[in-house]
Formats: sequence, C-alpha cells, structure tokens
Amino acid sequence: MELIPQTGVGKKVCIVGASGKLGRYMVKHALDRGYEVVGVCREKSVHKLAEYADRITVHGAFTDDRAVIERAVAGCDAVLTVLVPWGVHDYASGTAKAVMDFAKPDARLIFSCGWHITRDGGDRYKRGIRAAVAFAKFMKITRLVDIADQYRATDAIFSSDTRWTVVRGSDLEEGPSEGLPVWSRHVGDPVLESNLTRRTDFALFMVAAIEDDSLIGEAPAINGRLTPSAIAHAEGAV
Repeated sequence: MELIPQTGVGKKVCIVGASGKLGRYMVKHALDRGYEVVGVCREKSVHKLAEYADRITVHGAFTDDRAVIERAVAGCDAVLTVLVPWGVHDYASGTAKAVMDFAKPDARLIFSCGWHITRDGGDRYKRGIRAAVAFAKFMKITRLVDIADQYRATDAIFSSDTRWTVVRGSDLEEGPSEGLPVWSRHVGDPVLESNLTRRTDFALFMVAAIEDDSLIGEAPAINGRLTPSAIAHAEGAV
C-alpha cells in the first residue's frame, strides 16, 4: 500500500470549484495528505460532495460571490481554484480576483486552466488546439462560454504579487493515477507531445504544488508521466 506523505497536517486549504470532476479529485488528494478542507461550489452541486460531507466544510454559492469567497478562504494556507469560463459575466476573472483579494498575503494560490492560456507567447500550438479555442470563442454567442474571460483571469494572476501558480492542463482522461505529471514552461516542447493526462493526476499536481515553492510564479503545462512523449523524454535524459 502506498504511503501518502502527510504534508498537510495542521494546514487548511480551500478548493474553489470543489464539486466538479477535477475539484473532487483535489478534495480527495488534499484529505489524503491531512489538510483541513473547505470547498466552494454552486448550491445545486453540493450533493456531489456527499461522500466527504463529514470531513469537509462546504459553502454553496457561485464561485465569484465575493462575500462567500472571503469567508471560505479565511485562514487558509492555500487556495486551489478551477477557472471556469461560464457565461458572459466575467465568472472566471471575478472568481480569480475574489481569491486574490481575500486570501491571506502568504497563501499559496494555485489555479487550473487549459493549454490555451499562454504567459509569455512562447507556446506553439497545433491546429487542433487552435481550432478548439476558435470554437470556444464562437460559443460566446450562445452566452454559455466566454473563453476570453479566462484570459483576463490569468492575465490578472500573472501581474499580481501573490504566491501564484497557474497549472495548464492537457487533454484529460479517467483512470488510475500514473503519478505526478511532467511539465514544461511551453506548449510545443517534445515532452508534452502526447497531450494527455489522467484527471486524478492533474488534481495531484495542483495539490502537490502547495508545497513546491519552485512553482511559484510559474505556469506549468502538464502531461501524463507515462505517456509516450514523457517516457521518450525521460529515456533521452538518461
């Protein structure tokens, strides 16, 4: 049986977007490591956290509700936030701003998004990713998704003086953990070629980043540790 390091004992973490697939994995990983967990999710989704009801505190509200975020992050050593570009009312950027405004100054702030976000323009995207972003921009017409809001959110994070990390996820799949994903500063690097990560391992990277100060101020693009490109990169480095 794998021994999970109890790095979170005596520490408190808030997970914003806790009821989603990624959020629930983050809850599990954080609890496994001994963290006290506070979750924020929409009221209608609180039931998705029922299996953890006696182990975590949940605030049912939209994640850009500033009053709720202020209460939820109070005293937290870290805040893990799923940036979701829902609607056309600055949901992602409103959530990010609330977290940055109310988290304590020394808190680790870790945000999730996709590969499409770029920090310095050094990423090289294949046609499929560019097409997906173009489609997401088109979807704004339906008033369901505003991908530009996620760019606004991450731009605000990048320019802040908080202890931030923006984790950029590849395509995702379900399945048992393959271990902590590999990462690179730029999409297009060979190690990321496979473009596939287990969702549980995306969450694992988010939780592990709490204790990894080398990731402060970084926007790592991640990829599964056991994907062909990651294995080829590891073998080439030997």
